Amino acid sequence: MALKILSTPTFNRVVKKMPARDKKVVDQVVMEITAAPAIGKEKKGDLAGVFVFKFKINKQETLLAYRLLPDKRKPQEVVLLNIGSHENFYTIMKR
Repeated sequence: MALKILSTPTFNRVVKKMPARDKKVVDQVVMEITAAPAIGKEKKGDLAGVFVFKFKINKQETLLAYRLLPDKRKPQEVVLLNIGSHENFYTIMKR
């Protein structure tokens, strides 16, 4: 069963500003996540329920935050929350 992919306005805004070659990398990463939803590391505490997958764009580590709905055991949807470099990433996610 294929997972439905949803995205937040924050995620869309960041991806819209990316160059085309970086968007291709993001598309590949999203396909990896839909193939194996638990591939990212699940966060605890304030960010409980959020998964973060780390990958590289132009030799810079990039983080993609997502949530699995309705639950992580049998997800039907992947909600892409945010994407960006590690700097201030978790601070922004807590807002």
